[in-house]
Amino acid sequence: MSETEGAIFVAVTGDLVLDEPDAGYWLSGIAPALREADITIGHLEVPHTASNVEVGGDVPAPGAPPENLAALPAAGFDVVTLAGNHIGDCGAEGIADTIGTLDSHGIRHSGAGSSLAAARAAAVATAEGRRVAVLSYNCVGPEEGWAGPRKGGCAYLPITTADGSPVSPTAPLEGVSPVAADILREDLRSAQDEADFVIVALHKGIVHTPSKLAPYEREVAQLAVDCGADAVISHHAHIVRGIEFHNGRPIFHGLGNGCVVTSALSPDQDHPARKEWAERRKKLFGFEPDPAYRLAPFHPEAVNAFIGRIEFRTGELPRISIVPVFVEAPGRPVLADATQGRAIYDYVERITRDAGLPAIRIDADGRVEPLS
Repeated sequence: MSETEGAIFVAVTGDLVLDEPDAGYWLSGIAPALREADITIGHLEVPHTASNVEVGGDVPAPGAPPENLAALPAAGFDVVTLAGNHIGDCGAEGIADTIGTLDSHGIRHSGAGSSLAAARAAAVATAEGRRVAVLSYNCVGPEEGWAGPRKGGCAYLPITTADGSPVSPTAPLEGVSPVAADILREDLRSAQDEADFVIVALHKGIVHTPSKLAPYEREVAQLAVDCGADAVISHHAHIVRGIEFHNGRPIFHGLGNGCVVTSALSPDQDHPARKEWAERRKKLFGFEPDPAYRLAPFHPEAVNAFIGRIEFRTGELPRISIVPVFVEAPGRPVLADATQGRAIYDYVERITRDAGLPAIRIDADGRVEPLS
């Protein structure tokens, strides 16, 4: 039997913000690797809608052009996760518009909907006769964007704050509520009835900060594995994080930016809240973006990116690898060359150690293994 016979390969990417014209161009630098996979999953960060509604709780992202979603299937995406801190920024109407357009393009989705039940339902994709279910949860708030029994919004896992304040992206997020285990057990049980493998996607972490994991992050990711997830993927920080294995299952603590091209983070704009945040985040997180990256003004280390690859075989633990990606100015991700690739492998090994995670090794082909 060949090394790949009987396996299915799932590609996973981080945040997607496609605000700019010609979305296909911005994705084209990584599309060859996305199309190679049997199933490709990304995280859609903002609603795609013409609505001008703005919901409070976080600095509101503008609705992205609905027509830009046509670039997703063309680039190879099959599934998007939606549970995050910005998907509800244009209210229930923005979520409904986004889902309607995704459906029209045949893109499966999980994590947001017209009710909490809809938001918690798994997206299921099939390849080579095997079914992969994807569950998506927001861990960082804002609470205003959470779905309810009859309220549109996103699925969430309750995280406690250190000072008892409401859950929001700037709150001191600390621990995992016991209710989170009940949610994961129930949803994973349902997903396992539908699929052969289940991936849990978590919107979590500390934005714009290399390496560091918040106190709750390993706990919630490992809890997902303990409740039955075959793999855990994460996004939100806009910079990649370390990788660990728990009970033999891979956890990507942060996939960084899949493709983020937007003017909403520019200090040169008319929207007062977004303009203020563009300046304040630099002081809060201690970085100055390279002015050449006008559409992706993130921490300078965010140019080191990757696509995760998960290899599933029936009856075996998943194997993983990473495809190194370099982000070119003004924000376009491209597949890294050999020199850039080795530097990105070294970077991921280092930030894994710096986060206090067990050490990993990434070989010349991008395969990731624990050292112990």
